[in-house]
Amino acid sequence: MNALPPDVLDYYDGEVVRRIVEKHGYGEREALALFLRSKTYRMLADPEMAMTQFGPGGIFDIWESERITGDPLRSDYLRMD
Repeated sequence: MNALPPDVLDYYDGEVVRRIVEKHGYGEREALALFLRSKTYRMLADPEMAMTQFGPGGIFDIWESERITGDPLRSDYLRMD
């Protein structure tokens, strides 16, 4: 598996972490750790998944769906039904 360029991942990390901090009140380090350990992040880092088409707001929504349901594929962005 190839990876997205570091500058692209850094951009998404910063934007998604900012949203996590603002909405959920975590500190930046904790928010970053939560995001980096998520299935959503692994999907984002895989260029074959083409997750960058969603932008940071979409990735945050997918992360929240994972946080609530345990499965990022339950996000409205990724559901197939």
